[in-house]
Amino acid sequence: MNDYKDTLEWAPAVDPSGHLAGLDAREISAWFGDHQVLDRVSLHMRAGQVTALIGPSGCGKSTFLRILNRMHELVPGASLAGEVLLDAEDIYDSSRRLTEARRQIGMVFQKPNPFPAMSIYDNVVAGLKLTGLKVRRGAKDMLVEECLTKAGLWREVRDRLRQPGGALSGGQQQRLCIARSLAIRPRVLLMDEPCSALDPTSTRVIEETIAELVSEVTIVIVTHNMQQAARVSNECAFFLAERGQPGSIVEHGPTDAMFDDPQDPRTADYVNGRFG
Repeated sequence: MNDYKDTLEWAPAVDPSGHLAGLDAREISAWFGDHQVLDRVSLHMRAGQVTALIGPSGCGKSTFLRILNRMHELVPGASLAGEVLLDAEDIYDSSRRLTEARRQIGMVFQKPNPFPAMSIYDNVVAGLKLTGLKVRRGAKDMLVEECLTKAGLWREVRDRLRQPGGALSGGQQQRLCIARSLAIRPRVLLMDEPCSALDPTSTRVIEETIAELVSEVTIVIVTHNMQQAARVSNECAFFLAERGQPGSIVEHGPTDAMFDDPQDPRTADYVNGRFG
């Protein structure tokens, strides 16, 4: 492979090649040991859109998110049933490599997790080695600038790329983690409450970044902030676990309809702050 474009194919904002991908979760059930946390959850997450997963704590949103890129199976005693389809192929099929699923479906966590002693530059490209992708040095420099720019961080760090990533502020660290996720060219980006530990200014920057990225990567975000869900998402899915039952989806659809004209009274109660 001669350069990063041979190895990592970036899609343009208008994507005639079909690079943008949706996810289909079908009949997903999940357990931790004998405790069932999700019951037959099905959800279509459309390509090139932001899907927000909302609902009170303990209803299985984050578990569902982790199932979408095979992180659930890393938990001792965890198990699941159902399918997660990317381009109509189940990512859990025995013929699919785990590293390939993780490359195509990236993750940004609730708490920023850059490698603290590693430089900003090396943080961005850290995922390349983990996923077995080779990039020449000149192309790697271009990749770092591009990903930091897309994450809204380039102007702030371009003169200190060799300084430790751990020296950045919390909001900057989260954007660095977004840049790191983008460097492996995912087709879907999962975000687990990416702004919950951030100040309002950093939250606004992350939300602006999401709005800019969605033309190139499908986004699924877990958030407890109803205002944020309304601002950033095209579609919402409301999860609920009632009376000790496993979590399931009560209602899903376009975000405007979910907030302005929900079909289930439980959805109306939740989005209007009457519980949760």
